[in-house]
Amino acid sequence: MSDLASAAVERVYREHRSRMLAALVRALGDFELAEDALQEACSQALRKWPRSQVPDDPFAWLLTVARNHALDRIRRAKMARTKLPSAPEPVAMTEKQLVDLGDERLSLIFTCCHPALGEDARLALTLQAVAGFTAAQIARTFLVAEPALAQRLVRAKRKIRDAGITFEVPADHLLPERLQGVLGVLYLIFTRGYTTADASLRLEALRLGKLVATLMPDEPEAHGLVALMLLHNSRSAARISSDGDLVLFEDQDRSLWNVEEISEGMALLDRALRFGSPGPYVLHAVIAALHVQDPVDWTRVTALYAELLAVAPTPVIELNHAVAVAMADGPAAGLSLIDGISGLDSYHLLHSARADLLRRLDRRSEAVAAYRLAHDLAVTPADRRFLAARLRSLEVP
Repeated sequence: MSDLASAAVERVYREHRSRMLAALVRALGDFELAEDALQEACSQALRKWPRSQVPDDPFAWLLTVARNHALDRIRRAKMARTKLPSAPEPVAMTEKQLVDLGDERLSLIFTCCHPALGEDARLALTLQAVAGFTAAQIARTFLVAEPALAQRLVRAKRKIRDAGITFEVPADHLLPERLQGVLGVLYLIFTRGYTTADASLRLEALRLGKLVATLMPDEPEAHGLVALMLLHNSRSAARISSDGDLVLFEDQDRSLWNVEEISEGMALLDRALRFGSPGPYVLHAVIAALHVQDPVDWTRVTALYAELLAVAPTPVIELNHAVAVAMADGPAAGLSLIDGISGLDSYHLLHSARADLLRRLDRRSEAVAAYRLAHDLAVTPADRRFLAARLRSLEVP
C-alpha cells in the first residue's frame, strides 16, 4: 500500500466523513447500511488507489463507490427475496447531486435528535454520526460502559430506519422540540475539540451552532450557546503552550486571546439576555464572559453556578461550583463541596481539582494520591503531562 494513497483515504475520511455519511443516510434511509457502505468504499480505495493513482476528487470517488455498494446490497437482497427490514426505495441521485447536497450535516443532527429517540440516544448517535466519535470515546463522555453504549447506538439507528424518520431539517413549528438535543450535541462536540485542542471540531460546532441560531432567531438558548463557544474558543490559543503543554487559566497570556471572538460572543450574549429568564446555556455564557474580565469576580461566578445548579443540576456543574467557591472563599470550602459530589469517580478533573485544593492546604500526601488517580484517568497527552509535572513537584523532598 502506498503511503500517498493511505494518507489520501485517511485525510478525506477524517475531513469529510460526516458530510459523506449525511448524503448516504439521506439517499438510503438507513444509518447502518450507510456506515457499512462508506467503510467498504474506504477499503476499496486502500486496495485500488495504490495500483493506479489517487483520483482527482477522492471525496466524490468514495461517495459514489459507497452509494453503488449500498444499492448492490439492496438489489441482491431483493433478488433473494430477503428484503432488508423497512429498507426504503433508494432516492435516485446523480453523483453530482450527492456531492452538491449542501449542508446536510445540519439535517443529520436534527434526524439524530428526533424526539422519538431518548435523550441519551440522541446525544450518542449525533456524536458518532456527526463528530465521528468512537463508541469508546462516547462511553467515556457519558461515564458508562462501552458495550452498553454500543447497544444504545444500534437501537437508535434501527429505530430511525424502522420508524421511517425523515432526513431533513423539520418545519419551523417542530424546531423547538428538538432544540435542547441539538444544542447539547453541539456543545459536546465543541467541548471535545476544546479539551483535545482539535480546532476542526470546535470550528464545526461553531459553524453548525450559528446555522441553528439563524434558523431560530428568537431562541435565546441558541444564541447563548454560540456566545459560550465563542468566548471559550477565544482563549484556545493561550490554553496550550508551544510545547503542547496545558496552561492553566490563571497563567494564560491574555494577549493571545482572540478579541474579535470575545466581542462577537459578548454581542450574542447581550442579545440572548434581552429575552429574560436565562436558560442553562445563557447562564454558562455569562460565566464565560466573567472569565474574560480582569480580575474575575469569583463571588459572582459562584452565585451564577448556584443558579445554574437550580435549573440544570449535574455532577459536573457541582464540581465547577465547588472550584468557584474555592476561588472565592478558600480551598477548604471548595474541598468540602467536592468531597460531597457523587457520580464522578471516573472523571479525572474531579480528582485533579481535589488534588490542587489539597496541595493548597499543604496536605501533601493526600494531594499526591489524588494527582496519581487523576493522571491514571486522564486521556489527553497534555493533561497527563501536566498532572505528571504536578506529581513530580510534590514528590521532590
